[in-house]
Amino acid sequence: MLFVNYPKCTTCIKARKYLESRNLDFESRNIKENNPSYQELKAWHEKSGLPLKKFFNTSGTLYKSLELKDKLPQMSEEEQLRLLSTDGMLVKRPILVTNDKVLVGFRPAEWDDL
Repeated sequence: MLFVNYPKCTTCIKARKYLESRNLDFESRNIKENNPSYQELKAWHEKSGLPLKKFFNTSGTLYKSLELKDKLPQMSEEEQLRLLSTDGMLVKRPILVTNDKVLVGFRPAEWDDL
């Protein structure tokens, strides 16, 4: 499993503790230092089955300063993916990537099903 997170994020800390408490093996990746690429985001989006908007960190300061709430509806999927790939702080976290699933955000009940 790949655990994409921001170490200072309290939700990411909870998610890490969740994984560790279950003795699950995972590779940790700091989203700020190693931002997901366009290709990764595209594959994760397709595998997740979620709307692309769910991949945006809508509570982040960068999202707000770029006024993306108003701009995203006019952007194509490709434009949105390219934008997400420019800065890890735009991306919702944590993201858990397995062979057949991608979970965005930390909801323990959803992670239990995994």
